[in-house]
Amino acid sequence: MGFMCAKRFKSGSGPSQRQLRVAEVIRHRLSEVLMRGEVHDDTLSRLSITVAEVRVTPDLRIARAFVMPLGGQDIEAAMAALRRRQGALRHLVANGLGLRFAPELKFELDTTFDAMDNARRMFADPRVQADIAAPDGDTDDTRQEAPEGDDDA
Repeated sequence: MGFMCAKRFKSGSGPSQRQLRVAEVIRHRLSEVLMRGEVHDDTLSRLSITVAEVRVTPDLRIARAFVMPLGGQDIEAAMAALRRRQGALRHLVANGLGLRFAPELKFELDTTFDAMDNARRMFADPRVQADIAAPDGDTDDTRQEAPEGDDDA
């Protein structure tokens, strides 16, 4: 009996197709709710918020949404407003999901844009450009030949 239970849940292999599908539906629905202004909140009404990604737990009970206000302005106010209206957003997003339970929404600041900017800055650095342009050093003339008399034939 224990063997069958051990196979019931995957561990460490990444999200399942169901998790990915539910997360994408939640992302679209949350974006739609925020874009239409269906939540009555002055801060959320005046800001345009990008929902970059949603990740759900294997049991589909918690959905973590990675968000960023357009232009990176009023980040603290946007995050506070999203957390303040978390219940209303959960209710609006759950409509049309077709799940037994409405997932709890948790909001985190999306930092992928910052990471991309840092990578662009790094690649624009003249030292990195010089390193990229340098030859590998694996050309035929740099290889050492075997010493004479070491023939294995």
